[in-house]
Amino acid sequence: MLRVGGVPLHVLSEGAGPVCVLTGGLGLAWYDWDAVAALLAPHRTVVRFDRPGLGLSAPAPEPPTVAAEADRIAQLLDVLGHFGPATVVGHSLGGFHAEAFARRYPDRCAGLVLVDTSVEEDPRPLLPRAVRTAWAGGVAGVLSAAGVPRALGPAARRLVTRAATVAGHPPHPWERAGYRTSRVLRACALEHATYGYQAAELAALRPGHPLPAVPVTVLAAYDGSERARELRWLERQRALAAELGGRFTVAAPAGHLVMADAPETVARAVLTRG
Repeated sequence: MLRVGGVPLHVLSEGAGPVCVLTGGLGLAWYDWDAVAALLAPHRTVVRFDRPGLGLSAPAPEPPTVAAEADRIAQLLDVLGHFGPATVVGHSLGGFHAEAFARRYPDRCAGLVLVDTSVEEDPRPLLPRAVRTAWAGGVAGVLSAAGVPRALGPAARRLVTRAATVAGHPPHPWERAGYRTSRVLRACALEHATYGYQAAELAALRPGHPLPAVPVTVLAAYDGSERARELRWLERQRALAAELGGRFTVAAPAGHLVMADAPETVARAVLTRG
């Protein structure tokens, strides 16, 4: 447990060599990267952490923003004594944070790998952020008071995992400890409530903060189906890679939790480009 930006965060640092930071998608925990970290640790110093409220980390006093999460990555590296450039790997919502880190701290980014990252071409949140976050916090509070996290949290997490993967993956031993808490429920609710605002923040950041001249990879998940939705998702990921001047790669067969279904593909993207 390390205090980063005033918040106690759960952090794992493994291996040796050039630094690589792994940041997960909405509501995910450090152990979702286990298979990828095992492949990278012989070649990289692998840093993974739980964002505030998730996994084993304490909650933050304020709802998440793209700028705050990018700053958190920089502050985490400072606390660990890694002041040189690092490769940042972001999955889903974490892709927003990884890209924002590269743009806000270009001298500290050695490479960028976006794993089935969130894509929003024209984000336009409809309600004030304060309204959405207050509503999300209120709903989380009511559900927590009713005992919903303790009763249904781990089961809900397992359902999400099944829906987001193409292969069977057993529950992690720490899964029950985290997802049965009101702390994790509230963090998930706030990340969901602020998703559109974080997308808009990143879109506003791009024009004035160019990416550094480092390798960029956009790694998209593909489950092998011919459904229009899946094919459209691949095209959106491809378009993002072109916009960022990066390489487009497909992990198949894989669901949205690419790190679980295709950890070798994620590790290869880091080792060959970062």
